[in-house]
Amino acid sequence: MRWQRFKSVLRARDREFIRDRSALAWNILFPLFIVIGFAYAFTGNQLEQYKVAVIGNTHNSTLAFLSTEYLQLIKTPREDMETAINKVQRHQLDMLIDPRQKRYWVNDSSPDGYMLEKVLAGTGGESYQKQSVKDEQIRYVDWLIPGVLGMNMMFSALFGVGYVIVRYRKNGVLKRLRATPLSALEFLSAQIVSRLWLIMAITIVVYAGCHLLIGFAMYGNYLSLLLVYTLGAFAMISMGLIVAARVKSEEMAGGLLNMLSWPMMFLSGVWFSLEGLHPLVQKLALIFPLTHITQAARVIMIDGAGLADIWPNLLALCLMSIVFLLLGVFLFRWE
Repeated sequence: MRWQRFKSVLRARDREFIRDRSALAWNILFPLFIVIGFAYAFTGNQLEQYKVAVIGNTHNSTLAFLSTEYLQLIKTPREDMETAINKVQRHQLDMLIDPRQKRYWVNDSSPDGYMLEKVLAGTGGESYQKQSVKDEQIRYVDWLIPGVLGMNMMFSALFGVGYVIVRYRKNGVLKRLRATPLSALEFLSAQIVSRLWLIMAITIVVYAGCHLLIGFAMYGNYLSLLLVYTLGAFAMISMGLIVAARVKSEEMAGGLLNMLSWPMMFLSGVWFSLEGLHPLVQKLALIFPLTHITQAARVIMIDGAGLADIWPNLLALCLMSIVFLLLGVFLFRWE
């Protein structure tokens, strides 16, 4: 691998992206609009069912509230009560209720929690005592921002590498590069490094801009958060290489990239918590890099977690990166 050839391709790719003002602006403004919209327009999830955790056995309770339609009842052992309270605080649960001791917990900043509180009072729960959620209330926007940043990185990584290389192949650029001393390793390495630093620079700008405009929770270490997003971006860039390895049609590449990105966006816990979904769906979500990025970033920002707490997510991202990168390099063809 020749360093000079690598730098030449890297410089060319950087200039190509920076000169495309519309793409650069979209990568910065799109996540900003999403965060601001959710912060000021509506701060609640859009699930058809409200998630209500019930401590103990629901069969022994005569409370009419528990038979209300559109409630997704999640049985919670009494020894897991503290964990459930934390989930209420973080908008993973809409309400926690203890029928035996006649008390309940809701997040005061949650519209769903407010509605459930009124329904409980009108269905035989007038005597139930509201318990305060410990610590500072976590707004939905605080819970949302880690996933939005990860989602923006996902689109930039997949389409910025996968789609671009396919366009090079279709336009004959790769065919011309093949006639030069440039190796496949040098070319792909330059594409990865170029996209990686651009993604991280844009993510830092978006994070700083959203924080100045809105202000959201950040209880963890910024270096840990940077590590999570860097590994996540690398994993998703490597995933994009698999699509770009042999596809010749931009239409085919767009279809494959959408097939990867849309399920990842909706099954990775970006917009709503996976709590209470079918266990198979929760396990399926673990195959996506975006799931591990969102989970790790969220516990760093909201819970103040350290590297020791998120090592399974970091390990998963590292393994995914290695597998995706090896497949992409092995399958890559110039024409």
